[in-house]
Amino acid sequence: MNTGGKRANTAYEQSPTKGRWCLVVSALLLQFSIGAVYAWSVFGKALSVAEPFHLSKLEGALPFEVAIGMIFIGSYIGGRLQDKQGPRRVALLGGVIYGVGVILASFSRSHDQLWLLVLGYGVISGFGLGFAYIVPIAMLQKWFPDKRGLITGLAVGGFGFGAVLTSPIAQRLIDSNKDMPTKAFLPLGIGYLVLSLIGASFFRNPPKGYAVPGFLPATSGRVVNSGKEYTEKEALRTPQWYLLTALLTLNVTAGIALISQAAASATDIAGYTKAGAAGLVGALAIFNGGGRIVWAVISDHMGRMPAFATMLGLQGVCLLLIPHASSAALFFVLAAIVYLCYGGAFGTMPATAGDYFGVRHAGAIYGLMILGWSLGGIMGPLIISALIGGAKNYTLGYTVIALIALVSISLTVITKIPRNPRTRPNISTDLVTIDVSSKDLVTTDLVTKDLVTAGSTTSRP
Repeated sequence: MNTGGKRANTAYEQSPTKGRWCLVVSALLLQFSIGAVYAWSVFGKALSVAEPFHLSKLEGALPFEVAIGMIFIGSYIGGRLQDKQGPRRVALLGGVIYGVGVILASFSRSHDQLWLLVLGYGVISGFGLGFAYIVPIAMLQKWFPDKRGLITGLAVGGFGFGAVLTSPIAQRLIDSNKDMPTKAFLPLGIGYLVLSLIGASFFRNPPKGYAVPGFLPATSGRVVNSGKEYTEKEALRTPQWYLLTALLTLNVTAGIALISQAAASATDIAGYTKAGAAGLVGALAIFNGGGRIVWAVISDHMGRMPAFATMLGLQGVCLLLIPHASSAALFFVLAAIVYLCYGGAFGTMPATAGDYFGVRHAGAIYGLMILGWSLGGIMGPLIISALIGGAKNYTLGYTVIALIALVSISLTVITKIPRNPRTRPNISTDLVTIDVSSKDLVTTDLVTKDLVTAGSTTSRP
């Protein structure tokens, strides 16, 4: 008699959630590695002064901008594949593509080979990043239906902290060979590849019928589920998908406008030195990562739309005040709040999409929503740089961005969870009556015209 399988099944039934926190650790390893893409500013600065390159500001930003643009394409394809093929294969492939792209960028040796830098770091690694990024978000929501906000916050928080961990390592590698900063990409790419493969190798979806003991989806309160597992096509037919994507786009637009001008604004408005401004940007990155966790947890208690309204409102107020923050301390506090709320959208939106559309097809549905990240990432820097201009009109620039954030709060008022009418009895075919004389329950089937009484059946002509 084979008792091994029975014992395994019994153990699973007694503790179906055992080991799910190990998957969180695995997800963080993957997200730390791909989140290092935000450390590009370290390379952009080095490439502008290195003798073989001397990249202009536009050229220095190009590899990073291309990478951000490719994230949407990668996340959409990766999200759809992971819904069908499972998370492990897709995450492993995404990690390999990302690592190979960074390694390829290390072979760029001069200004004439900028195209290789754009191809490796921008196109290939950006695609691999998006391909892998969506996987742990979708996977962990299935394992943690009872902690959806917290778990998505942790998943994307690891991404936000990737640059914080990578920047000092990258800077040390660059300092060892200042004339050829691209050589740093080789050891970094290998490191990213190893971390990604280790983390992704443990990925798996929960078994069929998985449920957290004692957990029942809320039907009332601040955070509720729609009660339906939407397919990608069904989600796209609802206005809610477009409203949520617009919310993500506008939140990203507001936050990244400051991020793109943080160092210059700190110097011109609050009097930071160049070195001080660089240190400020590094410190603010911690708030970007932390906000993904903090706001996701807050949304579990406050509700998703109230959380988004608060994030947009705080950003709007802080952006209005920043042009007048001549104090270095005040500037730091205001900027930290904006960074916190910027990161918060990435932690809260996956959980919101899971509430609205279910988690079975979360990869494809939220993978499409990443479009908002790409759009906001392009619009925010373009709008703020055009408004500030050569005259350094920070008041005009930040006031316009603040108004965009404040007006966006209206979307949180009109965005409601999709209605999903529960299945109700079909009263057009079945009629239940009481025969008062016989005290028997009588059911008349109007389709077959059969009279069914307790203990007997009579067919009508």
